[in-house]
Amino acid sequence: MIKKLSLWILILMFICSCSNKPIKEHALSTHHLTALSTGELNSERWDSPYNMDAMTIPEKIGQLMMIGLESTSIDQQVKHYLSNKKVGGFILLQKNIKNTQQTIDLINDLKQANDNQIPLFLGIDEEGGRITRLPEEVMATPSNQAIGKKNDRDLSNQIGKLLAKKVKGYGFNINFAPVLDVNSNPNNPIIGDRSFGDKPELVSRMAIALMQGLSDENVIPVGKHFPGHGDTDVDSHIDLPLLDHSIERLRQVELRPFQQAIKHDAEAIMIGHLMVPSIDPDNPATLSAEIIQGVLRNELGFDGLVISDDLTMGAILKNYEIGDAAVQAIQAGTDLLLICHGYEQIDAVFTAIEDAVVNGRISMKRLDDSVTRVVQLKKQYGITDEKIESMDVEQLNREIKEIIKLSK
Repeated sequence: MIKKLSLWILILMFICSCSNKPIKEHALSTHHLTALSTGELNSERWDSPYNMDAMTIPEKIGQLMMIGLESTSIDQQVKHYLSNKKVGGFILLQKNIKNTQQTIDLINDLKQANDNQIPLFLGIDEEGGRITRLPEEVMATPSNQAIGKKNDRDLSNQIGKLLAKKVKGYGFNINFAPVLDVNSNPNNPIIGDRSFGDKPELVSRMAIALMQGLSDENVIPVGKHFPGHGDTDVDSHIDLPLLDHSIERLRQVELRPFQQAIKHDAEAIMIGHLMVPSIDPDNPATLSAEIIQGVLRNELGFDGLVISDDLTMGAILKNYEIGDAAVQAIQAGTDLLLICHGYEQIDAVFTAIEDAVVNGRISMKRLDDSVTRVVQLKKQYGITDEKIESMDVEQLNREIKEIIKLSK
């Protein structure tokens, strides 16, 4: 009798302990998130689906943000964004990276400070060639232009895998590459050797191979800069470029690599700050429903994650108030916003989006659709906040040297 009584007491204690768990440890699942309940992943955070109804509006908005830092270590403002705003990710720039150990420590600190139930996106621009953000002790991989000149899919795929190993070794899980722009304008001040070449077919082949290499090594690739930054003569970091071609020409050249990448299961695409008057004479691509919903989603059939280019670039800040631009970007169909510089800019975006949700300018369905895509991709890649202890830079450099030999 005593043994039976003890057993019942233990059962009651277990039931009570389960019922006292915070709501966030149970299901992100309304009808939007049924897909998140399937699949085996390597984190306890993904053992059960989430309940989106249990998320607050700030928590949902936080998942739509990848923000920059102002220093090489975590500060109080960053902790505030994690604890109070539930920001969903960070992008590290050259100014945030000094050396290997500092970078690993910074990323581990960000992960440790994340008290949200959903792990962080941790992103970087590591394209190869001159666009490298990692510490100097890690060698750069060949430029896309060099890869394109070899016209070797296997080489491009190997470089994609190597780029993934580089960024993954530091704790990053999303890489803003490959570049899908066709370099059709020799006077372009920003693309140049970042492109695989001046032919859409070549760019498609090389970029898709590199994209698949990244993905095979479990790093999320992001194709950029939709609908195509190749034939422009203005740097969007400085001002708003014009892509002044007919829709027929765009379909033949600029859009072709994106179309092919989507057919080969591209999961994330970055929208460039580009005026394309043949599609939308009034708004840049980042803020254009005609371009994001009309062309990217409806015409090309893309249902993955749409990411803005950095909203603190000159193309936006010289022409728009950043809070208004952020709201318009989400209304147009952007899922994830990059705000890379300035805590005051980040605050303005958060405030503007919260106000827009509260007053109905951004509907809950629109918000939930983007949160769904963000969380779905995080789950698909098994993203966790597990620490990285160290990485073997010498071994990595040996592999890069071999790739450099093959690319010559």
